[in-house]
Amino acid sequence: MNSLNHVLLASHGTTGAQAAEQMAIRMCTSGAKLHHLIVVPNLWKGMTGDDWLNNGSTRNTYRRYLESELGREVDEHCERISKNAEEKNLQYSSEIVLGEPEKCLINSSKKATFDLVIMGSPRPKGIKGLRSRMKTESLTHALEIPLLIVPYPPS
Repeated sequence: MNSLNHVLLASHGTTGAQAAEQMAIRMCTSGAKLHHLIVVPNLWKGMTGDDWLNNGSTRNTYRRYLESELGREVDEHCERISKNAEEKNLQYSSEIVLGEPEKCLINSSKKATFDLVIMGSPRPKGIKGLRSRMKTESLTHALEIPLLIVPYPPS
């Protein structure tokens, strides 16, 4: 596969995901389509701090704050990739979904005709950060198109 015309990029902005982003941009031909999937894992749905927020008003204020921060981070992430795609003359689109990462990726892969799915590898042990790992075994059985898992960059 020498050139790609339509790539599905699964990226949420972590270091490993950014390695996948760079690979996707490099592999696409000028004028190709880059569809960026961002999955907000279900674990964020219940992130209200109920154990210490003891009334509805405080919980709602905190929930709005979390949603605002998450939204700001996703917007910054999309803008960064969009800018990189524009520099290579790629058609960029994004999709933000809430759910189980592997199920969302499988569903998104069926919405269009993609040449390749690109994602980053899991964070190595010992590197701090939220672990919302994609279950790659289910992907390899369910995807009907090739999957490229980009290695985590050396530290």
